[in-house]
Amino acid sequence: MRWFTKLPPVLTFELSRFEFNQSLGQPEKIHNKLEFPQIIYMDRYMYKSKELIRSKRECIRKLKEEIKVLQQKLERYVKYGSGPARFPLPDMLKYVIEFASTKPASESSTSQSDHVTLPLSSVHCPVSDLASKESTSEESPSQDVEGTFSSPEDSLPKSKAMNKPFTSSRSSMEMPAQPAPRTVTEDEINFVKTCLQRWRSEIEQDIQDLKNCIASTTQTIEQMYCDPLLRQVPYRLHAVLVHEGQANAGHYWAYIYNQPRQVWLKYNDISVTESSWEELERDSYGGLRNVSAYCLMYINDKLPHFNAEAAPIESDQMLGEVDALSVELKHYIQEDNWRFEQEVEEWEEEQSCKIPQMESSSSSVSQDFSTSPEPSVASSHGVRCLSSEHAVIAKEQTAQAIANTAHAYERGGVEAALNELQEVEPEKPMSPETNPAGQTEQPPKAGDTESAAQPDSEASEVEIPSVGRILVRADADGYDEEVMLSPAMQGVILAIAKARQTFDRDGSEAGLIKAFHEEYSRLYQLAKETPTAHSDPRLQHVLVYFFQNEAPKRVVERTLLEQFADKNLSYDERSISIMKVAQAKLQEIGPEDMNMEEYKKWHEDYSLFRKVSVYLLTGLELYQKGKYQEALSYLVYAYQSNAALLTKGPRRGVKESVIALYRRKCLLELNAKAASLFETNDDHSVTEGINVMNELIIPCIHLIINNDISKDDLHAIEIMRNHWCSYLGQDIAENLQLCLGEFLPRLLDPSAEIIVLKEPPTIRPNSPYDLCSRFAAVMESIQGVSTVTVK
Repeated sequence: MRWFTKLPPVLTFELSRFEFNQSLGQPEKIHNKLEFPQIIYMDRYMYKSKELIRSKRECIRKLKEEIKVLQQKLERYVKYGSGPARFPLPDMLKYVIEFASTKPASESSTSQSDHVTLPLSSVHCPVSDLASKESTSEESPSQDVEGTFSSPEDSLPKSKAMNKPFTSSRSSMEMPAQPAPRTVTEDEINFVKTCLQRWRSEIEQDIQDLKNCIASTTQTIEQMYCDPLLRQVPYRLHAVLVHEGQANAGHYWAYIYNQPRQVWLKYNDISVTESSWEELERDSYGGLRNVSAYCLMYINDKLPHFNAEAAPIESDQMLGEVDALSVELKHYIQEDNWRFEQEVEEWEEEQSCKIPQMESSSSSVSQDFSTSPEPSVASSHGVRCLSSEHAVIAKEQTAQAIANTAHAYERGGVEAALNELQEVEPEKPMSPETNPAGQTEQPPKAGDTESAAQPDSEASEVEIPSVGRILVRADADGYDEEVMLSPAMQGVILAIAKARQTFDRDGSEAGLIKAFHEEYSRLYQLAKETPTAHSDPRLQHVLVYFFQNEAPKRVVERTLLEQFADKNLSYDERSISIMKVAQAKLQEIGPEDMNMEEYKKWHEDYSLFRKVSVYLLTGLELYQKGKYQEALSYLVYAYQSNAALLTKGPRRGVKESVIALYRRKCLLELNAKAASLFETNDDHSVTEGINVMNELIIPCIHLIINNDISKDDLHAIEIMRNHWCSYLGQDIAENLQLCLGEFLPRLLDPSAEIIVLKEPPTIRPNSPYDLCSRFAAVMESIQGVSTVTVK
């Protein structure tokens, strides 16, 4: 026997809920019930309590043996008899009393002939058996009892009784309606009832005493470890991990105890709700449904709990300081935080789009650093992430140091190489603002833009749709070709080109105002155009979406100003100057001029609109390729998100009828596929078909019913239900009947269902240029028969 000398702060118990079925050759889940307490005391497993525990275990062993003996005695009373069928002794005595108390048959029929009472000697067998319990032999007591309880007719010779057995002189109508003595005297009844009632009372008392003794001994065993000496190491239940389903599939969630609030929380995917111990018991103990706990976590209840909510951490202190600020400063902090979040999101999106291009562009990036771009632009706008800058610089410095050391080794050997390393080391911590000669680069002045350009800087032509060829400097800071190809950036570039004369005549600020008005007018006219079946102007630019939904004017103007302040406009001197002026004007907008919460909400709605569009187009493409299962996931999420947008306005989302139409088509196709798999009666195919119903069709029907259901949707649901109900009247295999009985009630009434619908795979967001062309191709193809192919 092993004992613990020291325990960890957290105890994890893994419950064995799965076993391998050798006959079926597959794993199976164990659904047996297992109860567990909220607090367990580990003293009984500690080495320091070894002697005390051993003595208590010996005592428990003896008590269990005593319970076993008592249960055997009790069983003799509740299973009485010597034959194969045994019954409770108190019940047997009760039934004899009832028989003896029944109205005799002789009283109900007074006109009985003599030969009816001849065989009465055989009727008194129960009484003779009862009297035989107090006799010492088998023959004489029966004779005594017959002499005592028999009527005068029984004194006739037995030969006469045997000569006249049960003859046909009694018709079926003369037979008694229920078992009853034929003749019995009052004294006989009183004597029998007195004896039997007394014996029954005594036996019932004996049974109750045995039960009380067993209960008392069981309680003693249960309280054996309630000794205060064995309650010094308490562990409280902190988390329960639950699994619902079978061995090959299912759903997981967790219950975690919130110590500060003294409440159980249920963590189910993205949903976190308050729960109760009763719900935890129902979902965790097992035995009733295919849901049970598979892991328990207990924590030492005497250790100080880390309370992140109550601890005065730095973030709480900062929030308290922010609350003490003025309203203007609060708005400024909120705006600054939102800008930082936007920068992080943009950077993450850029990185996710450029990961495949990192290796091929690493050499060009390092070359850009060696050309020392303008510090003012690089530092003020965070063009490159500092970590990537430092990584590229370190890579270049390492490569150069290795090359220098190799040349020194070839020239002068090991000592020369070591000296070379010592000479290189002091250069490593040199700040990027200071060159090796100790000179500091000065940012170019506003009026010296032409002279500020490097004499050896190269320019390359870039072809941009709807714009033409533009010259881009080789050291252009922040240039991103993918962003430059977007319709929004094309419009900005065209507007800057139209403002060229104003820029050359009146300067960069006047050029910005002219370009701003040009782009504003273009987008306003674009928003007024009537959309066609193959195009949606809202996908081209966020301001078209804002104009059509009557966004506040300040939101529109700030959004367009941010377009002109985009770092990707660093392709020539004119665009850089206009970009800097736009960035300066953004900094001048104060909290009183802009409600950042409203601004952020409008942009979030447009992002959701683009996501709905991408999900819709992906679902339509997959549908045309015959991938109905994948298509349905995207169409369902597109419909749900689009419904939230349409509550704010009719132009906030896409056309709802298109999503609903192809959602119905996918449902009907999948339902037909699941039914065909079900009819094969192949285990694998039947399981696949049932999974399609449980994981896709039934949750989708639940979502459709909960929303404002249309007649077309209701008709489609009835078609699917009728298809499956038609199997009820058919002669199908037993295993198919069981499967049908499990999911058919959920299909007919999914109101009590918990919606668990898998979210479709995340799609990389398309650029506006790609999204517009993709939308046109898909919308054109769904009106024909050709399959969509979009590059």
